[in-house]
Amino acid sequence: MDDPICPLCLRPIPPGVRQSLHHLVPKLKGGKGGPVVLLHQICHNEIHATLTEAELAREYTAIEALRGHPQLAKFIAWVRKRPPAFYARTPGPRRKR
Repeated sequence: MDDPICPLCLRPIPPGVRQSLHHLVPKLKGGKGGPVVLLHQICHNEIHATLTEAELAREYTAIEALRGHPQLAKFIAWVRKRPPAFYARTPGPRRKR
């Protein structure tokens, strides 16, 4: 069976690689029990470092919308050059206050 594909960066998620489920609508904003997607942990961290829960709930409830965000698009272009098992700690929040 093929490894699942991260819908954000489109790289495979091999077994044993840090991964997590992302709620397309944040749990705090009514998304508990809603749709989730399996992402690399580094991709999930980047989403939450870039966008607030309110922004996620308001404008970024679909993978296509997340991929279209300018900061996330830059991250995706960067991480796609890394091997599927690549992980690095995500620096603190990059969102504008």
